[in-house]
Amino acid sequence: MSAPSCSVGIEQPHGRAHGRLRAGVPRLREEQIVIESRETGVRPEVSALRDRPRAEVLIIGGGINGIATFRELALQGVDVALVERGDFVSGASSASSHMVHGGIRYLENGELRLVQEAVLERNRLIRNAPHYVKPLQTTIPIFKTFSGVLTAPFRLLVTHGRGRPRERGALLIKLGLLVYDTFSRAGGRVPRHRFHGARRSLTELPRLNRSVRYTASYYDASMHDPERLALDVLADGSAAGGERARAANYLAAIGLHDGRVRLRDEAAGEEFAFEADIVVNASGPWTDLTNAALGAPTSYMGGTKGSHIVLDHPELHAATAGREIFFENSDGRIVLIYPLKGRVMIGTTDIDADPREPQRCTDEEIDYFVQLAGHVFPSIRIDRSQIVYTFSGIRPLPRHDDTAPGFVSRDYRIVPGWIGRVRVLSLVGGKWTTFRALAEHLGDETLRLLGRRRRVSTRNTPIGGGAGYPRDAAGRALWIARHRGDHDPELAGALLDRYGTRAAEVLRALPASPRELPRLPGHSAEEFAHLARTEHVLHLDDLLLRRTSVAFVGGLSVAALEEAAEAVAEALGWDGERVREEVERAAAILRDAHRVELGRPGAAPL
Repeated sequence: MSAPSCSVGIEQPHGRAHGRLRAGVPRLREEQIVIESRETGVRPEVSALRDRPRAEVLIIGGGINGIATFRELALQGVDVALVERGDFVSGASSASSHMVHGGIRYLENGELRLVQEAVLERNRLIRNAPHYVKPLQTTIPIFKTFSGVLTAPFRLLVTHGRGRPRERGALLIKLGLLVYDTFSRAGGRVPRHRFHGARRSLTELPRLNRSVRYTASYYDASMHDPERLALDVLADGSAAGGERARAANYLAAIGLHDGRVRLRDEAAGEEFAFEADIVVNASGPWTDLTNAALGAPTSYMGGTKGSHIVLDHPELHAATAGREIFFENSDGRIVLIYPLKGRVMIGTTDIDADPREPQRCTDEEIDYFVQLAGHVFPSIRIDRSQIVYTFSGIRPLPRHDDTAPGFVSRDYRIVPGWIGRVRVLSLVGGKWTTFRALAEHLGDETLRLLGRRRRVSTRNTPIGGGAGYPRDAAGRALWIARHRGDHDPELAGALLDRYGTRAAEVLRALPASPRELPRLPGHSAEEFAHLARTEHVLHLDDLLLRRTSVAFVGGLSVAALEEAAEAVAEALGWDGERVREEVERAAAILRDAHRVELGRPGAAPL
């Protein structure tokens, strides 16, 4: 699932460049950034917007679609600003299923254009962001042969997604995968699908339900760090545009008066007016609420909630054999079982949701995941005590009335309009996989309105640490030898996995022997401090949830939070009281939004 974060001024759940810097744009050292923030109380990224309160384009929404549009326009030389009420990538963009996929299920909806575009964009991401996007084998256990052959076309052509879905059988899945392979030929980044009978299926996956008749295996792609991928896109846009590409998190758009958008710094409390020729509303499921805050209510959106749980379960992890398992129950419900970061992620639901309400994974959703995963692997015990993390978000789907959530279009559209004398483009829909293509279309429409021409294409542009990323073991060894300096090769390799080739920047910021954090193994105090200085970190939860994966993999304690907060305290100018406040805030968010009870296994009570 994908959506930008919420940027309108309403209550919301806690939900390196390839181009050169523009001539004359100064580079602030990390120490200068910290000193300015301490002395003025205003972050430099906010000051940059306040001191020059005008741009050609203002983007509201710092999720992946807003960020990608920011990069797209910055590369064209447009004077562009982006504001986000919370942290970057903290809305539905942070609640994805960690996949980049063409959407084989969308074929049943007749969305051939979307599937073709998504497959092309999947292949591009494997090429342009190889540090975070890699081919992923997906296996579908199939328990029937002909189920869905008649009902699927009936739902597409007659009821248009209304009515109760049914399990898809082998014949329907085979037909779908043949079409999917046809789309996948462009770019040639993944193998074709394979179909196996029960004997071969159980040989490859011996813990599968013994009632399985067939398995179908095909390739899409994993996206193991979506938040970091989005931060790379943001950094690329900022570097390409220099002082003409400004972005700030925790800066809310709270209204519009006399042709100017009112912005509020959520950290300092300061408000100021900002003027733009075009406002792009990329606030995802909150698009209608953003338009209402700006003075022009709309009813474009009808998002659905998707939840996931993360288990520390070595037995289940081994049973997947490194594959994603995609299972559809007889009543049409689906479950994904996905090995990731040494854990197993299970998702997802598809439930109508109100964007004004906080979204949490409920007990009913957990029961649903446990029940369906247990059906796929009946000999493996799965229960709540193995849960280390949960997350939920709202897909930015269009209004769909009585169409079943699973049949609502995942495509996107751009709705033009005016609020007073300000031209507004509202983005409706969008998914993680197609963020670049979406930003290209939104960028082209914006350029047309500005009377500008496109200068460069992003179709083959590497993203962040994907530039120069080694493609094989020999290339990896060479990169480590060239960039490790005085550091241990194992550390250099771990950072290469974590940041792609941007690991070179991190290595330069670390001493020869970094101080490892005992309660956060694999991370050092200096690494955390570097992230705090260079990646728009304002709160401890920004670091734990979006700059790193330490919350996702579980095992956090109050002492671990204190350790992380103390590691970044000097970089962010925090005193002892602020450290305590940040630990309390992070603990509350982990408990309330992610059902993590620090130091205890299992899902925290709601």
